[in-house]
Amino acid sequence: MGSPAGGPEAVEGRAVKRLKVTFKRPQARVGTDAKSEEQPVESTAFDALAEEASRNFEIMDDADVGIVKEDTFTFLDLKLKPDHRNRPVWVTPDRRVFLESFSPLYRQAYDFLIAIAEPVSRPQCIHEYMLTAHSLYAAVSIGLNAETIVKVLDRLSKVSVSKELVQFVKQTTQNCGKLKLVIQDNRFLLESPFPGVLREIVEDEVIARAVKDKERLARILGSGEVGTRQAQGDTGFIVRKDVGSGSVAAEITAIDLGGDDVAAGEAEEDAGGVTHAIEILPSMIEHVKQRCLPGSGSLNYPILEEYDFQNDKMNPDLVMELKPTAKLRSYQQKSLSKMFSNGRARSGVIVLPCGAGKSLTGVAAASRVKKSVLCLCLNSVSVDQWRHQFLLWTNLQEHQVSKFTAENKQMFSSDAGVLVTTYSMLTHEGRRSEEASRILREMQSKEWGLMLLDEVHVVPAETFRKVIAIVKSHCKLGLTATLVREDNLIDHLNFLIGPKLYEANWLDLVSQGYLANVQCAEVWCEMTKEFFAEYLKKENRRRRELLYVMNPIKFMTCQFLIEYHEQHRRDKVIVFSDNIFALREYALKLRRPFIYGATTHNERTRILHHFKHSNEVNTIFISRVGDNSIDIPEANVIIQIASHAGARRQEAQRLGRILRPKQSMVAGSGKGEFNAFFYSLVSKDTQEMYYSTKRQQFLIDQGYSFKVITGLLDSMDAAEKSQLCYSKRDDQINLLTKILVAGEAEQGDEVLTTDKEQAVQQEAPTVARRNVSSLAGLSGARGLSYLEYSTGASSSATAAGAAARKPKKGNPNRERHFLFKYRKRFQK
Repeated sequence: MGSPAGGPEAVEGRAVKRLKVTFKRPQARVGTDAKSEEQPVESTAFDALAEEASRNFEIMDDADVGIVKEDTFTFLDLKLKPDHRNRPVWVTPDRRVFLESFSPLYRQAYDFLIAIAEPVSRPQCIHEYMLTAHSLYAAVSIGLNAETIVKVLDRLSKVSVSKELVQFVKQTTQNCGKLKLVIQDNRFLLESPFPGVLREIVEDEVIARAVKDKERLARILGSGEVGTRQAQGDTGFIVRKDVGSGSVAAEITAIDLGGDDVAAGEAEEDAGGVTHAIEILPSMIEHVKQRCLPGSGSLNYPILEEYDFQNDKMNPDLVMELKPTAKLRSYQQKSLSKMFSNGRARSGVIVLPCGAGKSLTGVAAASRVKKSVLCLCLNSVSVDQWRHQFLLWTNLQEHQVSKFTAENKQMFSSDAGVLVTTYSMLTHEGRRSEEASRILREMQSKEWGLMLLDEVHVVPAETFRKVIAIVKSHCKLGLTATLVREDNLIDHLNFLIGPKLYEANWLDLVSQGYLANVQCAEVWCEMTKEFFAEYLKKENRRRRELLYVMNPIKFMTCQFLIEYHEQHRRDKVIVFSDNIFALREYALKLRRPFIYGATTHNERTRILHHFKHSNEVNTIFISRVGDNSIDIPEANVIIQIASHAGARRQEAQRLGRILRPKQSMVAGSGKGEFNAFFYSLVSKDTQEMYYSTKRQQFLIDQGYSFKVITGLLDSMDAAEKSQLCYSKRDDQINLLTKILVAGEAEQGDEVLTTDKEQAVQQEAPTVARRNVSSLAGLSGARGLSYLEYSTGASSSATAAGAAARKPKKGNPNRERHFLFKYRKRFQK
């Protein structure tokens, strides 16, 4: 509807309609009644939703604007500051923060926001962040406090920070950072600069059982005769000197707004003082950390885990230095500064994109600690790569860097060294060889200075999280490129490993030349008439995935892209397929090598070596084993023909295989020019299109965009198209027949150990599946019949054989067993 002449402002005394958007005030979950959260949904749930929607989105008159409930917010209340053009951030009452990436203060503002908030979406111009309890916990872990966070946010924001947001920050951070778990002189010390807080903690039943010195505990609680000493001022705790919080907080809050002094002095460096501590039993560490987690029913005192490695005289030092050729980039230095800001090593997670140098960051952290290092990887190929990284960037000798895998069971002979192994080698519950058992016992009896966890996003899985309890380590550093899981267990890393210390922006590294500029494309492939008819049949519902993966049009599109990039661009191509049937059919038909779970380590290494260094192998097919921890810097083209449903992390991990900068790239150049290509082949009008949209969400949040390509093969003439596989209808019918007769075991995707994360937290029991079958099918004899042929004694060969078997009359006991020699005698 059109507005009256002169606009709404010119009309007096008339009710003007306008949209009012409201937001619920964040309410603390502490003390929430658990019963109220589990009420069943009644039949009037739809009416309740409609009523809630009408309250949150309603058209109101000017006269009704003043009638605003206390539990709602509106954007109408956000007033711009006079100098808002000079400020790069919008802070809304619902804890969201928007950053203008084109602002001159973008770099300083980004370093601050990534330390206090979780990134939600980071496209090219506007970034969105969310303030959460976990993000504020991570901010406190590097030395920030509530006052500093609020003041810097207010300086950066175009609008005033709401009182509700200030209250949320203060309530969330009031207990963060007051407790630390320090390992010193091989003792686990729970320390705090506030003796009252520590006394409150040890009064808890679980924490009291974890205290090692019961006599000291009694003195702290003031029981018996020792209570008189406490009344006289003796707290009973171990008194130590605090090293302070370091200078990282001051560095990331030193922002100059051109005359407005945000001031580096706002975040004063903690000079250190006296801290109080109490010793905890090593076997109770996990229970103590779990008990202190924030939330209902817990103590709400998150524990920071630090390692005073400089004063550790019990564990032997490892003479380990970086070579002069190891040059750390700016973002790598920032991530390490968050870890070592106060002279101690903080446990936590560093998030860097694939190809951004996570391995060098981990090696640099190990060279700073200078203690024994345990490095955990996903597979044996990544074990070899990590061992190579330690030998490449440090002065360690080969005998000081060992690997513990199924093929190579080694342990360094010196007092300190580096051991690289896999998660599965530690969590295996079956029988082990004598040598493997001996090395595992030695690993468990040793105190490791640093535990490096590559692809740390797999640790929350039910199988891999056991490594935290199996091996005792003073400091844990997790490395990953995709801090996302489909089972929503990624927040468990805050308890298992530690808070997120740093996260780099993908597009920033692309613009700086540290990562390749990738063109992402989604290629739509029409389904053939015969394949689509079978896809729609109800009885083929278990074969639908294989039908749209083996779509002949998709097969021809894949072959066209491979030949184009091999012949015209001289590129190195990787084709991914989760479906093993399709992987084998594609690779054998196109005569290319393929790698999957059953491929031996030697063959896998040989194929990858030829792919990297030989011009004869320019394309390889690989299954899900190539999603993580495989370093192939030569590859610059990815073709995805089959994926794991809507897994966002898998899409990003596969893109990471081609993110390493190419030799032709120069820092800051090539802007707008693509030197790497990511193709996702999708069969139209199938379920694959839905999965593809969901999978791309993580990359879209990182700023990438997918270009949709349709009719890729339409420009080819008939002669060129006839050269492609399955271009003839007869070949397509034969392929369809082969798919329909394939067993269910051949049609499924490859199942890896990490897939167990999808089954975690599923409350519903597994439903039994009933199939109509026959006894012949169960025995493997379907389609076979039993025929009996007559073996009469008329044939000469049979008669001769019978005569040969007949015993001689002269010696009746000659060929009999000794147990039957006297049988006839007893029969008589």
